[in-house]
Formats: sequence, structure tokens, C-alpha cells
Amino acid sequence: MTLFQRSRSKEPRRYPRGVFLLPSLITIGNLFCGYACIVYSMTGRLEIAAPFIGFAIILDMLDGRIARMTNSTSAFGVEFDSLADVISFGAAPAVLAFSWGLSELGQVGWAAGFIFLSATSIRLARFNVQSATHVDKRYFLGMPSPSAAGVVGATIFAFPELPRGHYQTLAGVAVMLVPAALMVSTIKYRSFKTINFGWGRSYLPLFGFVLLVSFVATYPKITLPIMAYAYLLSGFIELAVTRWRARRDGRPAA
Repeated sequence: MTLFQRSRSKEPRRYPRGVFLLPSLITIGNLFCGYACIVYSMTGRLEIAAPFIGFAIILDMLDGRIARMTNSTSAFGVEFDSLADVISFGAAPAVLAFSWGLSELGQVGWAAGFIFLSATSIRLARFNVQSATHVDKRYFLGMPSPSAAGVVGATIFAFPELPRGHYQTLAGVAVMLVPAALMVSTIKYRSFKTINFGWGRSYLPLFGFVLLVSFVATYPKITLPIMAYAYLLSGFIELAVTRWRARRDGRPAA
């Protein structure tokens, strides 16, 4: 038996039984971040509340990856993750924006928050239904709910007080309604799950990640909104490129 044959005959790596609880524990951490964001928003401490959305995004990215690494994915984990996401990326940003200044708009303010919450719930339900049949794993159909919540959280973190004025008020409502519309749209957004972040011979992507972390740590109120709105605009750029390529090749755009 050759070395290659012996390596193929090895059994899959077995993990301790407690490891299979780790994704659910991370999901609970995600849920706690959403709850903490709501509590701090209700007490008016928005600069403390907004970063909890960012922490929830990081935990949401980790739980799925760890579940796949440990081969512990389950139907319970999928449903639990979606329920936690409704709180962290739907209810928490809506309450945060309402405390930010939308409460002064009366019915328009709470309606904008409810629209965002509803769009998040619809987006998550559609993702669960389409995840089994959606073939192209490189893209999301519609803006992911963590990214939409990130737009709200980064905006309020950079501007904890909504500026007074008619146009500023319209901009505050747009911060809620534009991501909500993009979540239920069919615009494709790039998924980072299939991107190679540099686990190879080149250390350039790793160095770029270090630079990104440095900018976030040094200038968070500038870097985080730039990242959030850059990803929001990336869907439109991807759509324009797709249509341009289809027109160049003489075929109908998808």
C-alpha cells in the first residue's frame, strides 16, 4: 500500500463531543450582541450599542465556518442561526435607528424600522429556502442581512446624533429603507465564503488583512462606514458589469 493510499484510507477526523456545541454557543453570543444593542439603544447610549452589531456580524461569520469545519451542521443550527439573525440584524438595527432620531418622525419613523425588520425576516426566510437549490455559492441573491445591518450600525456609530434638518431626516430614513429594499431584491452580492483569503504561498492578502484591521482600529468611524457602503454599492457594480458583458457578447442579461 502506497503512502497516498494510506492517507486516503484514514477515517475522517473525530472531534470531542463538546466541539459540536461550539457553533450553537457562538450563535448564542450573536443573539446576546443583538440583545445588548437593543438594551443600550433604549437607554440612549448609541455609541456603545452600535458596535454590538459589528460583533454580531463577526460571530455570525464564525458559527457557520466552525460548523462546517467540525462537520456539525444540522437543521437545528440553521434554524437557530436564523432566529438569532432576526434579533441581531433585524430588531436591533430597527430599535437602534428609532432611538437615533427616527422616533421624532412619528409614524414615519416606526414604519421605517418595521419595514427594515420585515425585510430582514423575508431575506432570511428566502435564504433558507433557496440555500438548498441555489447552485452558485459565489453570490447572494439580495443584500445579506448582516451587511444591511452593518450599514445602519456603521452610520449611527459614525454619526451618533442625527443632524437636524429636512434633508438630514430624509437621509436618516434612507439609511433604513435602501438596505431594506436591497435585501428583498434579486441583485447579486459577492459571498466571501468562496474567496481565498491567502492561505497559500503569497502573504500579500494576509498583509492586506492586517492593514484593514489597523485602519479599523485606528479610524473606526471612517473605515467602518466606507466598508459598509462599499459593499452596498458593490451589488450595483456587479449588476452593471454583468449587463455590460452580456451586451458585449450579444446575449440577453440575466
